[in-house]
Amino acid sequence: MFCLLMLLSLTLTFQSRSYHSGKYVSAANFVSGGLYNWSSGISDYLSLKDENEILTNENAKLREKANATSKEFLEWRAKNSTVAQIQYTYRPAKVIHNSYTKSKNNLTIKGGTSLGITPEMGVITSNGIVGIVQNVTSNYSTVISILNTNSKINAKFLKSDHFGTLEWDTREPNVVQLVDVPRLAPVAVGDTIVTGGRSTIFPEGIGIGKVTSFYMDTSGNYFVVQVLLFNDMTSLGHVYIIENIHKKEIINLEIEAAADE
Repeated sequence: MFCLLMLLSLTLTFQSRSYHSGKYVSAANFVSGGLYNWSSGISDYLSLKDENEILTNENAKLREKANATSKEFLEWRAKNSTVAQIQYTYRPAKVIHNSYTKSKNNLTIKGGTSLGITPEMGVITSNGIVGIVQNVTSNYSTVISILNTNSKINAKFLKSDHFGTLEWDTREPNVVQLVDVPRLAPVAVGDTIVTGGRSTIFPEGIGIGKVTSFYMDTSGNYFVVQVLLFNDMTSLGHVYIIENIHKKEIINLEIEAAADE
């Protein structure tokens, strides 16, 4: 009886006096807000699986849309050659074999002439360069890895445009060497090395790696630069094959120029 009378008196007090009513509402909001926040946190945690599934489905749809757009664009460009001003095209492919423990390492990719792949095309990932296509069949291609003593790729410093030749000394699968860098080049640890663009294989500016150290060669005129690769060459899955659509035109022009000398 006492509790009922106390509850009745408190109710009448809160209803008749604004001060007490305001205090009651504030306290109620504080408690209910905490409960709602706690409940919402539990609900969000329990729904993570559903949210992940939604995001996964959305990513799949975006990929499908991107692939469809790329295909439509390539078809449109083929029909409108007069406006085809883009110099490089990219074809996705999958690595099915990769060696990195030999002195002359190679990769095998699924994709050949049936996909328009030909020798002397560049191979990259989203992180950086991988190598150059060597031999091609209808459905497969072999690639000379940058971890191959026969590999010689033009590369430069991103900050200064000083050039060199990218080679591999066979010691580590994640470190290559940039040689023939002139001694006047402002070399520093941490510099970014990218493709030079002085060939018909790779466009300019594709990432290669970061400078970890450097020293002067025996002639005293050139630096040997140690470059830590952006790519993990021991773990390659999907790659992109680069086609320079102006390649034949450039080569023919250079042949004519050489003949005139």
